[in-house]
Amino acid sequence: MAPALPPGHGKSALPGGSEPPRPPTGPPAGLPGGAPAGPPAAPPAGAFTLPNAITLARLCMVPATIWLVIHERLDIAFFVFVAAGVSDALDGWLARRQGSHSRLGAMLDPVADKALLICTYVALAVIGVLPDWLALLVVFRDVLIMGGVTLFTLLGTPPRIQPLLVSKANTVAQIGLAGLALLLAGFGLRGAWLLDVMVAVVALTTLLSGLAYLAPLLRPERGGGQGGGGRKGGGTGGDTGGGAGP
Repeated sequence: MAPALPPGHGKSALPGGSEPPRPPTGPPAGLPGGAPAGPPAAPPAGAFTLPNAITLARLCMVPATIWLVIHERLDIAFFVFVAAGVSDALDGWLARRQGSHSRLGAMLDPVADKALLICTYVALAVIGVLPDWLALLVVFRDVLIMGGVTLFTLLGTPPRIQPLLVSKANTVAQIGLAGLALLLAGFGLRGAWLLDVMVAVVALTTLLSGLAYLAPLLRPERGGGQGGGGRKGGGTGGDTGGGAGP
């Protein structure tokens, strides 16, 4: 015969006789398989961000630079050019710090960089500060690359362009020559020999980078099934910052 159980056995000692809460045994609600909850994903940045506003301001510096160069106010044009370079570094830093990358910024940034460089070279060539053949070479290189990319895209084999070391060196040389030309001519400083050296460097790197980008476009495909996807790269933007192309 089993011993008699004391009164109240099996009941909770809590007031009211309710049982203590039991810990849940299943996965948390809304998390399949019991996966731990992580931080919420950051929403995509909108079009009107501070980095994009700075990029737009740099784009607006292009006509101002052209006007100043044509009217031979190269001293002021030099400071505008330097401010544009500082803004290029600033908007990239802000975009990384704030996590405010956007498709608009990815498109505007290389456009602003290329427009500023090309227009500055053309304007300096018009007033005779830089050789006209060099300005034509710089413009023709970019037009040729973009034309080749557009043609292959229309043919159904869009190439993916990878930023190259020689292209980055070319961009640095182009920026350095434009700034040096504005500085020397704007403030009447001596340094014609240094200007000649930079002209030669820009011409050489422009030719090499143009050939380096065109060679994969003109190379015949192997295996017939690779198409344009066999080439690595991405984007047709500028050579600085933020994911650079030609």
